[in-house]
Amino acid sequence: MKIFNAKQIYEADKFTIKKQQISSDELMERVAIQIFNWLHLRLQGAPVKIHLFCGIGNNGGDGVAVARHLQEHGYHIHVHIVNYSDKRSDDFLLNLNRLKDRKIWPNFINSDSEFPEISNEDIVIDAIFGIGLNRNPDAWVVKLIQNINASNAFVLGVDIPSGLFTDRAVEIKEGVVRASYVLSFQTPKLVFFLPETGIYSNQWEILDIGIDPEYLMNTAVDYDLIGKHEVLPLYIPREKFSHKGTYGHALIVGGSYGKIGSVQLASKACLLTGSGLVTAYLPKCGYIPMQTALPEVMIITDEDEKNISTINFEISPNVIGIGIGLSTVKNTQKAFEEFLKKNTLPLVIDADGINILSENKSFLKLLPAQTILTPHPKELERLIGSWKDDFDKLKKAKAFSKKYDCVLVLKGAHTITLYNNKGYINTTGNPGMATAGSGDVLTGIITGLIAQGYSTETAAVFGVYLHGKAGDIAVENYGYQALIASTISDAIGDAFIDLFKAPNPVPEQEEPIEE
Repeated sequence: MKIFNAKQIYEADKFTIKKQQISSDELMERVAIQIFNWLHLRLQGAPVKIHLFCGIGNNGGDGVAVARHLQEHGYHIHVHIVNYSDKRSDDFLLNLNRLKDRKIWPNFINSDSEFPEISNEDIVIDAIFGIGLNRNPDAWVVKLIQNINASNAFVLGVDIPSGLFTDRAVEIKEGVVRASYVLSFQTPKLVFFLPETGIYSNQWEILDIGIDPEYLMNTAVDYDLIGKHEVLPLYIPREKFSHKGTYGHALIVGGSYGKIGSVQLASKACLLTGSGLVTAYLPKCGYIPMQTALPEVMIITDEDEKNISTINFEISPNVIGIGIGLSTVKNTQKAFEEFLKKNTLPLVIDADGINILSENKSFLKLLPAQTILTPHPKELERLIGSWKDDFDKLKKAKAFSKKYDCVLVLKGAHTITLYNNKGYINTTGNPGMATAGSGDVLTGIITGLIAQGYSTETAAVFGVYLHGKAGDIAVENYGYQALIASTISDAIGDAFIDLFKAPNPVPEQEEPIEE
């Protein structure tokens, strides 16, 4: 699914209006009908008080139009017009007049008005600002938003929580509505997936408002949202007449005294993802633990007992995953440098491999094209420097990826893969995966996919999805607190199986309004 920026969303509206020969008011009515149907399906006429806070732009027009449908179906509504400007959109005024024609008299809120009382048993529909917000809200509007947030009522956001900018960071954090649920139109917004702005949208759902498919299909975007439908075409099926050599040989390099488990986790995940052969390269102290834990994995040991001091092997792997549990002692850093100087194979670098690169920026020039780096936030900061906000982080990460021709996997609640100025935002995963060793499993998954012939960019995107899906499946049996890396790894097979499961049917709406 594509994620459009604010400019593209406006262009999509204009394109749809022109091509489908409809008015902007008709498009607004589509929005209102979809929002009403969503609400009516869940409320079924319940005697709940609904407060609609509407601005004076098109987002407010959406809210006013929804109010009309709610009133026509007998709902107890209170319409509040947030009078933050002298300018009004034409479609807002048109729908406001329709309210007045039905003897619905809204409450106008100005800078000197008392705010309406909201009970925690009420429902609030937030339609104050939309994607067109281009400046910070006035101080009195910030106080109104704080009043809404303090009510503890269920808050339904229209398209985007008011106070959020679509394409830049929030400046007044207390001036953003904290939505319980957001109904976004046609495609989600980038701010739903970033740590600093995603906190304002507890849950979101996409409503199809009939934006013309031609625009959606042909418009290039900076970010794609990755779910099952996006990764299923990436899957390479296995052939009947194949053997272990068909699916590649992966080498996992890492480990140090006390951190052999990381290599075990990565190697196991690599096998479970489908790599035909897996060899682990680790210090001598890891030989017995590794051989005992994973008999399917072949082992090469370094001459050093506790750390890796040389990286020499006679095998011919297709890909190398390196850095997990590696340590950053001087002899290991030197071995890493010498390895990079002579290596031409695809690389997946994690953990201490990234830390060594951060301490020795000259090593970055030695990376083969499309090397995959999988940093967590602190490792990323060591790599690219600090950032002022999440948008600045993405900008710097993209520049780094372009400069060193590398694939960056920014691990987080919605892991973002960056390459060639393109971002892929993952939809799988859960808070239980914030646990030791989870990143080692991801390294193994991505390495295993490359071994089988997936391109590095595809392996990163597909691997992140599988990793998160395995975590989602495992958490159903273990819960967030008891989820550990081993159980994530054990669910990789189930994640593959899930790719081919049909989705649950969507329940039919009762008494929807038709256009």
